[in-house]
Amino acid sequence: MTGVEDAIEALETQLSWLPAWFVSVALFGLALAAALLMHRIAYEIMTRLVAGMDLFWRSLVSRTFGPARFTVITLGLSFAASVAPLSPVQAGLIRHILLLCFILLVGWIAKTVLHIWTTVYLRRFKLDADDNLLARKHVTQTRILQRVGEIAIVVIGLSAVLMTFDGVRQYGVSLLASAGAAGLVVGLALQPVLKNIFAGIQLAVTQPIRIDDALLVEGEWGNVEEITSTYVVIRLWDWRRLILPLSYFMEKPFQNWTRESSALIGTVMIYLDYTTPIDALRAKVEEIARGSRLWDGRVVNVQVTDFRQSTMEVRILVSAGTSARTFDLRCEVREKVIAFLQSDHPGALPRLRSEQGGDARGPVLASLAVTPLT
Repeated sequence: MTGVEDAIEALETQLSWLPAWFVSVALFGLALAAALLMHRIAYEIMTRLVAGMDLFWRSLVSRTFGPARFTVITLGLSFAASVAPLSPVQAGLIRHILLLCFILLVGWIAKTVLHIWTTVYLRRFKLDADDNLLARKHVTQTRILQRVGEIAIVVIGLSAVLMTFDGVRQYGVSLLASAGAAGLVVGLALQPVLKNIFAGIQLAVTQPIRIDDALLVEGEWGNVEEITSTYVVIRLWDWRRLILPLSYFMEKPFQNWTRESSALIGTVMIYLDYTTPIDALRAKVEEIARGSRLWDGRVVNVQVTDFRQSTMEVRILVSAGTSARTFDLRCEVREKVIAFLQSDHPGALPRLRSEQGGDARGPVLASLAVTPLT
């Protein structure tokens, strides 16, 4: 017999005149007080030790204050339960409760550490930068994997808790042994959830979309605002939100305007009369691009891309650093080009012509209307 066991036996002999419930309550109270005191001292020591370390360790100590205190309390109560004069039923009940507390504690700590690591890891990436492709890639991947990890922690924790109850464990074993219809019904019921969870894992690896990507989906244009474990939130240009399941982006086509980079080439199509001076228009577009704060200095071009019956199709290309800037730059080019044509070359605007009667010198072409085509 060890010295600790001798001391416990001697203590039980000296306190044998006291009621067993009183001794048990006193031991649990002393264990709780000692655990709280030890946790406070240890927390102060750890706080001073990590004061000069990086953000991860400082956050780990500050955010695990609750889980660490719960850990110390659980250990203290476990020690008290081993020495308290409890009946077998009481001792079994308390040990079971402490086992449940320990399982929940492990899950709590795992989830907290995952959150701290994710937060610290993502601090190096800025989504508000002009070229945020790398940031969007890492933020999307990390957020999806974080949610999948949190779901896994919760599922494993609940499974471990249920397995501590004999009735539930036996029911689970009998259900697995019988297999058949019950398992099929549960599988079919969970199919949409599991489908989106696996789609989230696939999306995190392949990344067809990322946070803040500019998408054209379901006839709507917007930016990816949030990616959860089951659905994607797209912020539309007029501040509406389009909610789509994760599996949608694995099964249906959509346009991603910022898949490879944040920069985009904007297109402005205009239909002009055949008498339009293209060189003058090209020079004016270049002047507009150089004078705009939205242009990134990479692409500006004017080309005649098609001939129609009464007009020619002119395509203007300009580039900008982000999708939002590209949209605004296209609007600016449209406004200034039409103002230039109206003031300097009104004859360049589309006109509808028809032949009317003339003299011997031939038919005369008369202008019936001068209206810009939309």
